[in-house]
Amino acid sequence: MTQMTLIAATATALPEPVKNRHLIGGRWQDSGDGATFERVSPSHGVVVSRSAKGGETETAAAITAARTAFDDGRWSRLPGKARAAVLMKVADLIEANVERFALIETLESGKPISQARGEVGGAADLWRYAAALARTTHGDSHNTLGEDILGVVVKEPIGVVSIITPWNFPFWILSQKLPFALAAGCTCVVKPSEMTPSTTAMLGELLIEAGLPDGVVNIVLGYGNPVGSLMSSHPDVDMITFTGSTAVGKLISRTASDTLKKVALELGGKNPQVIFPDADLENAADAVTFGIYFNVGQCCNSGSRIIVHEDIADAFVARVVELSRQVAFGDPLNPATQVGAIVTPEHNAKIDGYVRAAVAAGAEVVLGGGILEVPGLGHQFYQPTVVKGVTPDMAIAREEVFGPVLSVLTFRTLDEAIALTNDASYGLSAGIWSENVHTCLAFARRAQAGTVWTNTWMDGFPEVAFGGMKQSGQGREIGRYGFDEFLEVKSVVMRVGRTRAPWVKPL
Repeated sequence: MTQMTLIAATATALPEPVKNRHLIGGRWQDSGDGATFERVSPSHGVVVSRSAKGGETETAAAITAARTAFDDGRWSRLPGKARAAVLMKVADLIEANVERFALIETLESGKPISQARGEVGGAADLWRYAAALARTTHGDSHNTLGEDILGVVVKEPIGVVSIITPWNFPFWILSQKLPFALAAGCTCVVKPSEMTPSTTAMLGELLIEAGLPDGVVNIVLGYGNPVGSLMSSHPDVDMITFTGSTAVGKLISRTASDTLKKVALELGGKNPQVIFPDADLENAADAVTFGIYFNVGQCCNSGSRIIVHEDIADAFVARVVELSRQVAFGDPLNPATQVGAIVTPEHNAKIDGYVRAAVAAGAEVVLGGGILEVPGLGHQFYQPTVVKGVTPDMAIAREEVFGPVLSVLTFRTLDEAIALTNDASYGLSAGIWSENVHTCLAFARRAQAGTVWTNTWMDGFPEVAFGGMKQSGQGREIGRYGFDEFLEVKSVVMRVGRTRAPWVKPL
């Protein structure tokens, strides 16, 4: 590809590999069999971390520690004020450690360091919002059941929660789950992705420093089998919350069904942006460019397909291509870089396979379309890619590519645009660009997506719930709705005085 903005390797001193251990019952420990695993940086090719590799023994011990901590009330029965104080301290400590965390996350994931800084620093706001919820949660009362009855509905923590997080936003997604579970009074067992374990383990240090009681949060490092499997099936776990692929989410649901534990899933997406001729096309083109290249396109909310009105399609695509050439690809440690490395060579090849299959099916690559070599860093990058002439039946239009690849479809009417939007097994997010409020509202009502953005893309706030429809998942995260996922509802019915007529009549 020619005329792209490429940032070669810069002279940056790399840190020594991080050594990560499990946190179980308030103690840092290695695996009993001494097993470890390494993570090699996808961008720099160096070992970033060496971590204890957990097995069934470590996982079972972590679940037992969480169960004990919940049942004895050391956290679950604390006043909301006390729980909130700890969460606020964690938020302060996160902000004090942004640079340290961001560097390791960049090296483990390949994302640009500017985005890693935003992810880690921004996560502190999730912890503060969860702290507010810890103090303000409440139930209901029913004072209209008769003069001798008072009904009260209370909310209680659900219990022990297994949290399994992905590699693409390891710190942010953990912070969409953990502080809300803690605010509710739950205890937790956490397993980060084996590709990005370090910032989760590093957070464990901050939790201890903030005064979280032993056993309330336990961290087990390792692989889905056996760690994630046991976290999903163990009878002492009351709930599992998972973010990752739809295929793994279905497996977790099947595994958890044997014990009927609650399951919350945030899974894949094939998220469309619909662009009408009356839209602010310059803002729309910039948002489309951001939406496909942010986090290297390895984002469940990636705007990976656009549905453009045929009257403006050629000009709009040309503008997106022009902007794409200005997006800085390359060394993730350079603050100017906007798009970094692909997480693994295998995933890079998978991305390329989607593009090649689309071309074979008749689509046209108008930009990029191949694995990219960055001088001094190697081949674990992918070119900014725009594919037009895509039809709804192509895999590139229906499946989650999870890379910097934009698919372009066209439409003529609102009904057709909505049909194309909903013609997917996923329903995570969708967007509409139009200056006509009626068009935006009609689309927002009919789009089958958990989030609909109008004249923007990927704006998010701790107060606003996030989650998907269809095969994008079940349940919600963040906001009050996300907080409620970690609570059980209990009804308490009380008789006032000795007014109940006897059921057993004297003979």
